[in-house]
Amino acid sequence: MEGMQAYGAGKAGGAFDPVTFFQQPQTILRIVSWLFSIVIFGCIANEGYINRPKEMEEYCIFNHNQNACNYGVFMGSMAFLCCMAFLALDVYFPQISSVKDRKKAVLADIGVSAFWSFMWFVGFCFLANQWQVTKHEDNPLREGGDAARAAITFSFFSIFTWAGQSFLAFQRYKLGADSALFSQEYMDPSQDAAGAPYTSFSGDDLESPGGGGGQANNDRAFDGTGGYQRQEY
Repeated sequence: MEGMQAYGAGKAGGAFDPVTFFQQPQTILRIVSWLFSIVIFGCIANEGYINRPKEMEEYCIFNHNQNACNYGVFMGSMAFLCCMAFLALDVYFPQISSVKDRKKAVLADIGVSAFWSFMWFVGFCFLANQWQVTKHEDNPLREGGDAARAAITFSFFSIFTWAGQSFLAFQRYKLGADSALFSQEYMDPSQDAAGAPYTSFSGDDLESPGGGGGQANNDRAFDGTGGYQRQEY
């Protein structure tokens, strides 16, 4: 029974193992996605705005389209925060005692990861298109070209890292749905023990005035006729 798991993690109450945690594929993909978001955000925020030699006003390097730079900066910053949030959830996930709550967390992981994969696909197409139609005379010094290409490249890579997270979350969902070792009402064992009103005992410990009638009285005490409800353990 030590190997029982629900949605890829054992029963609540186990100790956190950082080595095992950082070796998990989902953790590796989240960290990689986190790094990609930093690269995209940093490239556009630092070198995505340039100006002509004799002009002071800065404009977006992607075809003077301010929306392209805003999209990249917004997506990079939000993906950064999202990765941090799900990394924290992964650390806390084995401590979740309710299987229903674990199911909700895994379904949220599937949906959010798939959403980000789609959004990065849109971002890659948008940035690549705007970079393709950018006029060279608008940037005679060729400033920020490497940063722009890096943002496009890592946007492309982010499509697959987030899609991989969604796939791994779906595998965890299938694992939990197929498990027959956990009930949907599973709670922390410590909570179950604290909430138990009493434990069963044998009729030999009861002294009956009639002699030998202790077992019958004990049965009546739990069949509902004596004011108690039968407990199903």
